[in-house]
Amino acid sequence: MTVLLAHPVVLRKLLARYASLTGQDRPTAETRRQLDDVTYTLCVSTGTRTIDAALAVARARVAEAVPQERTPRSATGEASAILTA
Repeated sequence: MTVLLAHPVVLRKLLARYASLTGQDRPTAETRRQLDDVTYTLCVSTGTRTIDAALAVARARVAEAVPQERTPRSATGEASAILTA
């Protein structure tokens, strides 16, 4: 059985949208519909059945995708130093 995983960028956008919609003080009927849509999409995208599980999986997947710090390379392929103040 093949499991499709949503791209971390997609999950990051869904998480942001979910946070935006749940952060509203007085949700309208349209806001609730949009929240239902993003909740459903998060569940489908993470292969889960509850929003709590979907949020946990999405957050973990996004965290795993954060690139490791890389040392920039010069045109010759040599590592270059980064100076920060």
